[in-house]
Amino acid sequence: MKRIYVACGSGVATSQTVASKISSMCEDEGLDVAIEAVDIKSLENIIDQCDIYVSIVSNEANIFDKPTVSGIPFLTGIGMDDEWEKLKSFIEL
Repeated sequence: MKRIYVACGSGVATSQTVASKISSMCEDEGLDVAIEAVDIKSLENIIDQCDIYVSIVSNEANIFDKPTVSGIPFLTGIGMDDEWEKLKSFIEL
């Protein structure tokens, strides 16, 4: 099972929305994942506990050694297919 963290500024609204969307998409594809919405401030302390990071904020100052996809397309729908394929490839590794 892959653990995915979705991070936004507060860990509440935006990250919850994206986490729910990705969870539903993974379920539809039969992918075994655990998805958690977190706030960006706590991410540095817990990043080692996840396999994949979905970023909703500009976080160029913190570059993590984790496969990372953009969560913005899951909110807007623009470019979502490409990010979804990228995310699936990380899940299936």
